[in-house]
Amino acid sequence: MRVLHVVKTSDGASWAANLAAVLVRSGVEVHVALPRAEGRTVEAWRRAGATIHSADLALPVRHPGRFAEVKRTAGRLVDKVQPDLIHSHFVTTTLALRLALGKRHRIPRVFQVAGPLHLEHWYSRQADVSVMSAGEPDYWIGSSRCITNHYQRAGVPGSRYFLSYPGWRVEAISDKRQFYLHQRLGIAPESRLVGNMNLMYPPKYFLGQMVGLKCHEDVIDALGVLVRAAPGIKGVLIGDSFGLGPWYEERLRKRARRVAGNDVLMPGLFSSVEVARSWPDFDCAVHVPLSENCGGVLEPLLAGVPVVAGAVGGIPELVIEGVTGRLVPVRSPKILAETVLEVLAEPEHHRAMAATGRALVKEMFDFERTGQEVYQIYRHILEGSVRPVEFDSRAYLRRIQLGLEAMPAPGQEGQVMGVAAV
Repeated sequence: MRVLHVVKTSDGASWAANLAAVLVRSGVEVHVALPRAEGRTVEAWRRAGATIHSADLALPVRHPGRFAEVKRTAGRLVDKVQPDLIHSHFVTTTLALRLALGKRHRIPRVFQVAGPLHLEHWYSRQADVSVMSAGEPDYWIGSSRCITNHYQRAGVPGSRYFLSYPGWRVEAISDKRQFYLHQRLGIAPESRLVGNMNLMYPPKYFLGQMVGLKCHEDVIDALGVLVRAAPGIKGVLIGDSFGLGPWYEERLRKRARRVAGNDVLMPGLFSSVEVARSWPDFDCAVHVPLSENCGGVLEPLLAGVPVVAGAVGGIPELVIEGVTGRLVPVRSPKILAETVLEVLAEPEHHRAMAATGRALVKEMFDFERTGQEVYQIYRHILEGSVRPVEFDSRAYLRRIQLGLEAMPAPGQEGQVMGVAAV
């Protein structure tokens, strides 16, 4: 089996490179089209055993005149590789491939949907699912139930979409606190740290957003309430506006100084090593975005950190209220602050929840498990083999309660359904 992966970045999408490593070990000949031969994740693709092709196949939305070249490049690459299946990881690469190859092309195309944002708006959803765009060769892999539910509501037949959560190297983050972050930022070890690690995306005004995608404004306002309500709390917001211009980041820094003085620290972007060392030092992670899949909460749960998150997108599939963490409505900084205070008042209770969340994440997002899942989806599309069983986070947690370690075998899921709902 030969599969061509198409990615719009040479600096990100590490989940796709993780997937490629599993596919190669399963006997798949993996090729990948990357826009540049150099970048932060190129080496990960090489280590995975993929054949790398330099080809920018993203739809040139801002420069439509360049599409003719994208079309020629896509056609030449597909003719050269002769894949059995094409796997695209982004909206713009998916649409470009459909336009370049036509909706009746002989090669099946799979769009693995990383997030629900484009499905939450009519025009971008239609660009993905309408008969003018998608044809007989097109399939979707939703990386959360939130996403597959969008496709169901849009009228896509259930035989055309699948569920597979994005694979992570879950062993990369430990739950052992070493006070690395306290030392790096000059914070007293007895201080309690509340915050998150996110890129700072400015508002998309054309979508009606008045705050950034990750709602840093609301997090900062909640931190302002917290540092006034309880001594010894420090807000920590790690990340920057990578490649998006500094104006929004500076606006957030001014807001933080205004509402919390020097008690909210914004040290900029951390390396992956620094991120892994820093997460266990948090006493509470907060993540209340406008739109999200399952990101932003996975890493703190892996680190055993109590999480307060927005009840939006795919987050409730991982942060289950009162079981693995706490859920709050988005755009509600007052409720966010009140809930964080509840978490800090009962640290052991909420760390026990986070430990349950850690166990869930280690199974749910393990790249070996998800990679095999995608491989079975390929086989189902190409060979008509049995459709893989979908992962159910609540069913898995019930199995943990029963003292069982593995997911039920296909056809046996109902054996645990009589247990009280998680």
